[in-house]
Amino acid sequence: MGVPPQLTPAERASALALAKAARQERSQIKSQIKSGEISIAEVIALAGTREAIAKMRVLEMVESKSGVGKIRGKALLEKLGISSTRRIQGLGRYQRAALLKEFELPTSPQIGKLIVLSGPGGVGKSTIAKRLKEISDFVVIVSATTRPARFNESAGVDYHYLSNEEFDQAIKDDHFLEWAEFAGARYGTPRTPVDLALAQGENVLLEIEIEGAKQVKAKIPQALLVFLEPPSWEELVSRLEGRGTDSTERRAARLALAQEELAAASFFDKVLVNDEVEKVVSSLIEFASA
Repeated sequence: MGVPPQLTPAERASALALAKAARQERSQIKSQIKSGEISIAEVIALAGTREAIAKMRVLEMVESKSGVGKIRGKALLEKLGISSTRRIQGLGRYQRAALLKEFELPTSPQIGKLIVLSGPGGVGKSTIAKRLKEISDFVVIVSATTRPARFNESAGVDYHYLSNEEFDQAIKDDHFLEWAEFAGARYGTPRTPVDLALAQGENVLLEIEIEGAKQVKAKIPQALLVFLEPPSWEELVSRLEGRGTDSTERRAARLALAQEELAAASFFDKVLVNDEVEKVVSSLIEFASA
């Protein structure tokens, strides 16, 4: 075993302060679970963005629920095949699903609809997603990516920007509903916010790449895949060449890739031509309410 690192007094004090803050955060969450202010599903969702919650033991979370307690909590985890030492961040896909099912509200609303929007780069998917979010109650999931943010993008709004190491760990922890590599970077959809929104009866939009859309369809057959086409090839070329965020080489690569992507339209459930943003958005809302 290696020698533990030697911390300076300042480093030790900082580490102790961080540990204390994490304990306080977990204690607050447990109190909220007990009072019914927050649900088990919401705690699992919070673990995706809050490290202190992610490191909470599942048993601590479950036994905090009113009417459960330590003995019943351990029996419940044993029934679900979850170790009493497992932390929330270490839950596998099926373990999370089992917990959500165990603690779902008796009056839970109808399951929401999942619409997956895809198409070639430059076709206008982000514009459609942004407008849909503005005028409807759709939950638009923010994807994670390893590519750097563009000058006009914001973390947590356009994407969750991860390092390659962080993305690798997220894959290992089964945190993605899907992930794929595109144009030299990786993109992934966080699983928990999708599961939570659908379980609460909310309609969800995923704006993702074609390979990712195929993965979602394999895992969630009831998902509606929508392929967004440009009005014409010339229009798509014009959009890609007009981007100020891509180099000449990258635009050329995107055009070559777009030709291949357009051939994937036949795999999708619906094909929409992006000749008018409002018309496309109206169609998506209609699909969800059908």
